[in-house]
Amino acid sequence: MLKRLWKKIAPNPLDKRLKRAALQGCKTVLIPWNRGLGDIALGLYAMVQRVREYIPQAEVTFLTRPDLKDGFELLKGVDVIIAPEWARGKPTPFPTNLPVFDLIIPNADPSYWVAWQRGKLIPKMEWNPEWDALCDRFNLPSHCIAAHVHCETNYYFERNWPFHHWQELFDHLEGPIILLGLKKEPVFKHPHLIDLRGETSLFEILSILKNKCRCLIAPDSGILGMTYFLNTPFPLRIVSLWADPNHGILKQNVPSPNPLLEHIPLISPNRKDAALISVSQVQQAVC
Repeated sequence: MLKRLWKKIAPNPLDKRLKRAALQGCKTVLIPWNRGLGDIALGLYAMVQRVREYIPQAEVTFLTRPDLKDGFELLKGVDVIIAPEWARGKPTPFPTNLPVFDLIIPNADPSYWVAWQRGKLIPKMEWNPEWDALCDRFNLPSHCIAAHVHCETNYYFERNWPFHHWQELFDHLEGPIILLGLKKEPVFKHPHLIDLRGETSLFEILSILKNKCRCLIAPDSGILGMTYFLNTPFPLRIVSLWADPNHGILKQNVPSPNPLLEHIPLISPNRKDAALISVSQVQQAVC
């Protein structure tokens, strides 16, 4: 309780650091990041905006692990340095050959430092039209339904929809269904499933959603956030599944920069377990 109260009344740690850096004439800024993909849109976008409010000509660089490189390429006007040995949840020593920066901001806490943005700032992930062709190698039909069936991030609540719900939903859906994610587990059975789990880069996933899909079903995840905040017009219905709505794009509480995107959030009645969202609710929202 006291900690939450202090955060509300204390000077913002990021603003203090940036104000001091501006007075010192800092021009180059490094932000190490080894957490989630979705935070690029939901937190780091606002941090970059804040840096440039204090230091308009700042050169902002992120130091990150290899699998987040594509996500940072959607963040306009920043540079990226890859730490090949970094892995999520593991110690993150700086590379020995790192260039010198005027300001390094370690242990970034965007949930606290840029909480002001919620309901105000629309993150914009910039799409390169050259990436549209990336979906072609999969030879997919049009008007598919995409399903991100498992989010790998663990929280105090269960954000993933259970296997038997997904299987029942697939049994009631018509047309091609594309599975997205990191691992080909669990195994689903359906005559029209196209399992691309573990076979796609972030750019390929976004290219598939943009050019081959009419609907995405997803829990709160990096794929959901990056798709929702993609700053280019394309028709897509997103059916999102929520255990606790005080997270992710619902907590951001702003419209998508994509004017053709339709978002239907489905929220668990107990805010602890997404399993309480019924199959019929999802089926109705998709159709």
